[in-house]
Amino acid sequence: MDLHAAPLRGSLPPEGADPPWGGPAADRAGPFIHSAFEARCREQPGKTAVVVGERRVSYGELIAQVHGIAVAMHDAGITRGDRVVLLLDSSVDYVAALHAVWHLGAVAVPLGPQTKAAKLTHVLNDTGARALLTQATLSSVWGAASHGASLCVWVRGEAPSPALAWPSPSNHATDLPGPTSAGDLATLIYTSGTTGQPKGVMLSHANMLAAWRSVQAYLQLRPQDVIGLALPPSFSYGLYHVVMGLGIGATLVLENTAAFPAKLVQRLASERVTVFPGVPMLWASLLALDLSAHDLSALRLITNAAAALPAAHTALLRARLPQAQLLLMYGLTECKRASYLPHEEVDSRPESVGRGLPFQEHWLVDEHGQRLPDQGCATGELVVSGAHVSAGYWNAAPGVATRISPGPRPGEHTLRTGDVFRRDEHGWLYCVGRTDDMFKSRGEKVYPLEVEHAICELPGVLEAAVAPMPDERLGLAVKAHVRLKPGATLAEREVIRHCQARLESWMVPKAVVFVDQLPQTESGKLRRRDLA
Repeated sequence: MDLHAAPLRGSLPPEGADPPWGGPAADRAGPFIHSAFEARCREQPGKTAVVVGERRVSYGELIAQVHGIAVAMHDAGITRGDRVVLLLDSSVDYVAALHAVWHLGAVAVPLGPQTKAAKLTHVLNDTGARALLTQATLSSVWGAASHGASLCVWVRGEAPSPALAWPSPSNHATDLPGPTSAGDLATLIYTSGTTGQPKGVMLSHANMLAAWRSVQAYLQLRPQDVIGLALPPSFSYGLYHVVMGLGIGATLVLENTAAFPAKLVQRLASERVTVFPGVPMLWASLLALDLSAHDLSALRLITNAAAALPAAHTALLRARLPQAQLLLMYGLTECKRASYLPHEEVDSRPESVGRGLPFQEHWLVDEHGQRLPDQGCATGELVVSGAHVSAGYWNAAPGVATRISPGPRPGEHTLRTGDVFRRDEHGWLYCVGRTDDMFKSRGEKVYPLEVEHAICELPGVLEAAVAPMPDERLGLAVKAHVRLKPGATLAEREVIRHCQARLESWMVPKAVVFVDQLPQTESGKLRRRDLA
């Protein structure tokens, strides 16, 4: 496959537009992913930075916590390039620890509080971590994993020996080493490991700044925004909202109530949240509620990523939150974002995820890796290239090919996404499904996403997930798992008849089961492998 051919470019912002992340003040912030945040702390120390429950922390208070953690790590011998694992819930301490690691020039390795001991052990060993920042309530996970390991452990809450107590805030900025180049590694994000052991995606300061630049070019976050974050900030989608929100001087409302949608909506209303990112499973839960019972008039921007949103759910969101702009996006940890659909196009093409991202290049390849023509209708795997693409995976075996390769320009990389897209004659992209999820029934390709979106058109359906099941005649047949809205009733034959009217015969489910919940990963995505 020729990954160096001249590719297509996403839409660029208009000439003369404001600088990418918040105006001239951001341009003075410096070349590192934490620099803009530190500039905001100097400029507006009294403004509220983070809200968690009843706790409200100003930018001045937050930077004091950052300095305290950074000094404690430095005094313990943690230095530039060392890996530091963060095993914390969505909290002020997580936000402070993240920026402290970057301030020191070390590498942040964020993990969510649902992380199991086996994964933590793997990550500690794989990264050769020098430090772990965690909390007492997760001692059952990190206690065994860190036993005998040569690393410093700081614990929020009561710290059992030999762990160290959580560092105290410091009001004095200290001259610490810090990163030396935008090419320095900033973050390792471990994938959820749907196949084999989780892999660490390497993101440099330059990668993350390039992703921020592209996303802010269309997202246009504002310093006066209140960003509600119910997504895990240990994964790419949530992490970048922490970085971007605090980098432009907005207020970040961290919520751990995604499992309780009613409480989450109450919080969005009471805090007058203006920006709210979601994933399909979260939106499905919120759409099951009566949103009109809450004052959500402050919402001006809502977004979807992680997986394609069913067109039926897109229509419901537009109807129930008409004042909010809705952006449908597509991305991966390896590049943060690859495409977005402008709000003005949502009603006319609700199943699309746009025509690419500003400042990137992209194209389609066939199943043999050969590039497809740049113009006209086509279906193939999406390939993305640009400064936002990761350089690769941590500890990848030398000489073993991965989805990431050198890009057409120095310092950039190219990513085979593993996702199949259909491109129409105008260049709009429509996600067909992951190559890993595809299976054959009667010798024909079945992409579960197509079947799931068709089922979600049925009134009463909240979510749907499709997986293969063994069949003597077909080899594999389609099995649908359907979650209904509260009080809704639906029969298996109704789902099958609906699909027969909308899909090719080999995509029609042979069996339908109704479930109370669908399995999901820590990042809120459907865990399809558990459907079996």
